[in-house]
Amino acid sequence: MSSTLSPARFDEIEGQFSPDGRWVAYVSNESGRYEVYVQAFPEPGGKFQISTTGGAQPRWRPDGQELYYVALDSRLMSVSVPVTGDQRTFDSGAPSALFATRLATTGANIAAGGVNARAQYAVAPDGRFLMNVATDDATSAPITIVLNWAAGLEK
Repeated sequence: MSSTLSPARFDEIEGQFSPDGRWVAYVSNESGRYEVYVQAFPEPGGKFQISTTGGAQPRWRPDGQELYYVALDSRLMSVSVPVTGDQRTFDSGAPSALFATRLATTGANIAAGGVNARAQYAVAPDGRFLMNVATDDATSAPITIVLNWAAGLEK
């Protein structure tokens, strides 16, 4: 996210617009650690801290009534966002943990933190989550290749 939204001396990354386009959720390290914030858009308005103990990868529920993020302990968090008519006040509930994730942290397309970070999950229209999870490479199954299998059918 560029600093055109709010000039800052801190990282402001992972911006996500709400489904109605009135809010932008993003991650900033202005407190000394990465936290999730929400700010009015495009009109100027207040900035509201959403996460309480660090967070990243904010994503909106498709109807805009919930905001998700990943806490520092890798739990997927949920914050309810009641629909209100006031564009300058963001009324959100307290964050609650949904479940522990096993999001992937290494790989060709993964930058887990900082300005190159990419979200490792998405929220589907039906409210389910699609997650890029880590796998256990130590227990890979062997591959068996059968050559000339048609000859085996004749016996």
